[in-house]
Amino acid sequence: MEKATFAGGCFWCMVKPFDQWEGIEKVTSGYMGGHVENPTYEDVKRGDTGHVEVVEIEFNPEIFSYEKLLDIYWMQIDPTDAGGQFHDRGESYKTVIFTHSDEQYAAAMQSKQNLAESGRFKKPIVTEIKQAETFWPAEGYHQDYYKKEESHYQEDRAKSGRDEFIDAHWKEKANHSE
Repeated sequence: MEKATFAGGCFWCMVKPFDQWEGIEKVTSGYMGGHVENPTYEDVKRGDTGHVEVVEIEFNPEIFSYEKLLDIYWMQIDPTDAGGQFHDRGESYKTVIFTHSDEQYAAAMQSKQNLAESGRFKKPIVTEIKQAETFWPAEGYHQDYYKKEESHYQEDRAKSGRDEFIDAHWKEKANHSE
């Protein structure tokens, strides 16, 4: 098993796209990148801990490659927005790829370069690529939110603008079946 960690705005919206594939063993919502030990959702949401909302994905690279995870990741976010994602604004909602090895770092950098050169976006790709730090799991009620609180999840996602963005930029490749 390997781990991949992605920040893509609200972690509620980042679980389902990864959670539905063979070879993905577990997707956990949490926090990474800050200076506070064991932060709470309220701490992170306040925006002064340095953490971002992330999903930590445990996967079997022999069944599902890291490169495929990167492809799915890019199709869930606006990689040109440094101020948050969709209706979730602020530092805790910015996009970051946290890498767990030199190989992941190289793959993430190549993937980002390929996206930048693709011409898909007119603005620069601002998603950061950093070394993974301590992962702090979010509170239990945030885990698998799309399953446990389906109607609230769908309502929040519908208001976010995420699906319209995905359809506009990834329509031919999107697989977000919300």
